[in-house]
Amino acid sequence: MEGAGIKGHVERFLRYLEVEKGASVHTRLAYSRDLAQFALFLRSTGRALKGGDVAPEEVTEQDVTAYVSALHGRCTKSSVARKLSSIKSFFRYLVRKEIVDRNPADLVPSPKVERRLPTVLTVDEAATLVEAPQMAGKSGRSGLDAVRTVLRDRALLELLYSSGMRISELVGLNISDVDIDGGTVRVRGKRGKERICLVGSHAAAALRDYMDLERSGAGRDEPVFTGRTGARMTQRTVQRIVKKYTRSSGIAKDPTPHSLRHSFATHLLDRGVDLRTIQELLGHSNLSTTQRYTSVSMERLMDVYDRAHPRADLAKRSR
Repeated sequence: MEGAGIKGHVERFLRYLEVEKGASVHTRLAYSRDLAQFALFLRSTGRALKGGDVAPEEVTEQDVTAYVSALHGRCTKSSVARKLSSIKSFFRYLVRKEIVDRNPADLVPSPKVERRLPTVLTVDEAATLVEAPQMAGKSGRSGLDAVRTVLRDRALLELLYSSGMRISELVGLNISDVDIDGGTVRVRGKRGKERICLVGSHAAAALRDYMDLERSGAGRDEPVFTGRTGARMTQRTVQRIVKKYTRSSGIAKDPTPHSLRHSFATHLLDRGVDLRTIQELLGHSNLSTTQRYTSVSMERLMDVYDRAHPRADLAKRSR
C-alpha cells in the first residue's frame, strides 16, 4: 500500500467510517469534501505522484500548517477547525493501519472557536410554535390537502419538542418505530445507535391524528413523514416548515429544528431533571455535551434575576 496516493486511502477511510464507526452519509460526505480540498491544496504545491495524486507519507506538519493558514480569511473559524479535524482523523486512521509513521496534523493547533449558546425558546414560545399549524389551519385555505398539511406539520413540531430528537432522527422515522399507545418512538441516532424517545400526550395526540388520516395504509417500513411527492421528507423541508410557522406565529427569535431540541433539554433542566437523565433522553455519548445546557439555564436564570430584582443593576455592574 506504500506509495499509493491519498485518494485511494480516503476511499478506504470512508468505508471504515461507514462499516466500523457507523458514520452517517452526511458525516462521510463532509469528510470526503474536506479531504478532497486538502489533497487539491497539496497538488497545488507541485509535490504530486504520477497521475496528480499525493503520497500521504510525504505530507508534513508544515504542509498542514500552510493549508490551515491559507484557509484563514476564506473560512469561518468553525469551518477551519472542522477541516483540520478531518485531516487529523484521516491521518490517525493511516497511523493505525501503519500506512504512515506519524500524524503530521497532531501538533497543528486548531483555531479557538467561540462557543455560542444555542437558541432556546421559552415555554410559551415553544407552545406558540408547535400550535402554529393549527392556528394557520383555522384562518387558511380549506380542503383535504390543507388539512393533511396542518396535521403533518403539527405532529412534526410537537414530536421535535416533546421528544428532543434530532432532525435527522425525525426524518428517518418509519411506521414501525412509532408506538403511540406506549408513548415511545424508536430512533436511530449518530453512528446508527438506537434509543427510545418518550412522547408526551400532546405530541401523541397530534401524531395519531396525522397517521390515522395520512399514513393508515402505509407499510411498517415506510416513512412516517413524507413530502409533497410522497417520498421521505428531507431535513431541508423540516427547516422550511419551522421557518414558516416561526414567521406566522410572530416569534421574535429565529429558531431552527435543533432549537426545539435545545429547548426540550433546557426546559427539563429548569424543572429539576438531572443531567444524566437528560443525557439519556438526548442520546449524548458524553455527559460533557449535555452540560452545555447548564450554561443556557444559568443565563436564563440571570436574565430573570436582572429583570426582577430591585438591585439587579448593581449586581449586573459587578459581574
